Amino acid sequence: MPRELFIYNTLTREKEKFEPLVPGHVGLYVCGPTVYGDPHLGHARPGVVYDVFVRLLRDLGYKVRYVRNITDVGHLENDSDSGEDKIGRKARLEELEPMEVVQYYTIRYHQAMASLNTLPPSIEPRASGHITEQIAMIQQILDAGMAYHVNGSVYFDVEKYNRTNRYGILSGRVLEDLLANTRELEGQGEKRFPFDFALWKKASPEHIMRWPSPWSEGFPGWHLECSVMSSKYLGQVFDIHGGGMDLLFPHHECELAQNTVTRGKDSVRYWMHNNLITINGQKMGKSLDNFITLEALFNGTHPLLTQSFHPMTIRFFILQAHYRGTLDFSNEALLAAGKGLKRLLQARRAADALPVSEEAAVSPTIRETEEKIYQALCDDMNTPIALAALFDLVTWINTASDAARPVSPADKNLIEKIYNRVVDGILGLKEESDHNQLPLIEGLVNMVLEFRNQARAVKNWAESDRIRDRLSGLGIRIKDSKEGTRWEL
Repeated sequence: MPRELFIYNTLTREKEKFEPLVPGHVGLYVCGPTVYGDPHLGHARPGVVYDVFVRLLRDLGYKVRYVRNITDVGHLENDSDSGEDKIGRKARLEELEPMEVVQYYTIRYHQAMASLNTLPPSIEPRASGHITEQIAMIQQILDAGMAYHVNGSVYFDVEKYNRTNRYGILSGRVLEDLLANTRELEGQGEKRFPFDFALWKKASPEHIMRWPSPWSEGFPGWHLECSVMSSKYLGQVFDIHGGGMDLLFPHHECELAQNTVTRGKDSVRYWMHNNLITINGQKMGKSLDNFITLEALFNGTHPLLTQSFHPMTIRFFILQAHYRGTLDFSNEALLAAGKGLKRLLQARRAADALPVSEEAAVSPTIRETEEKIYQALCDDMNTPIALAALFDLVTWINTASDAARPVSPADKNLIEKIYNRVVDGILGLKEESDHNQLPLIEGLVNMVLEFRNQARAVKNWAESDRIRDRLSGLGIRIKDSKEGTRWEL
């Protein structure tokens, strides 16, 4: 029987006990990227957050179908119903076919996510592969009287919908207040109401990406794709819909409205949103031109960085904050994250080297730590508290290691289990060094230490100290004790 899991439901604004529609099975849909540029730090947070969530669900015994879409059509420049398609614009500027742009940046996104050690989704559908289904859903909404056709475009009738349902229930907005604070926007002339949103747009003559439909040759609105693909792969009602806080309004609000019209109710049982990464307190994103690409982070080429940062440092940095809290980027925060990750992983090697004795008493601390970790993770995926408990374990390990104190077989096995299931498994953290190079590094260091031990055996302390200092300069720390010599990176 899985542990009880509680998650914050954005719709109810409460932390709720998770109860899947089908016992033992979870359907999760997460909004993926619009693939028209290099992946950046803003992409990393949802990638890591929902990866950890999937890993946690699977660790708890659930079978998870994880669907993450790729937006490759219909996302216009100003996130509204006007302007140019973002991918179409990129294709025009670079004189490429739109699907060349999509393919190139999808591959880049996958490479970045793999570097961050995120697991691939179960299904990764593309909006352009579901045009027929989107046209069918538009017809459903028209037949229900909640949309209208004008000049080859089709718009969702928000004002009419709001008479019987509440538009804004997910984001907490009130339509009348929105209307009072709205200025006239470009491209609103066809709409009956400022907050009506496009289900289908008639393509202008220069628009590259277009498909035939009963209304015009055009393309679907951005909000439609998730309603279509989530229902196709997870059913008319499914467990969890995730995404970034920046998608809460209008994207998810519009999606909820579409679901309600076509299914009689919202099909999502738990709405889940990760908060944003900020830089100097401002949202980081392409629209604000203040983003940092993951490649620049990995290579250290951005002017705000003093060095390159390993993908595992980025992952650890993201996990230090609760997924619903903001996370402010800085070079100093990444440096601190790197030190914290190094300490966590070094303790694992120290634990592996701990002497074992059948006579050693079993420590209650290790079992209590394991329970604290799972309590935190099952309490709305509180990774900062889980990490704090892990670092209590690190302190226990280091204390035992420094004292060369034997530990019980049960304690050593439980420490190994915690690192395997939690650090490796749920949190997805691993050594920053290239695993292919570790055997070579270990062999070379051990060989050098043999020469140092020979010097120590003949009391050649100057030579012993020289080797130690040279290794220290290479980032390898030596620890001498009566049990022998140990080293760590």
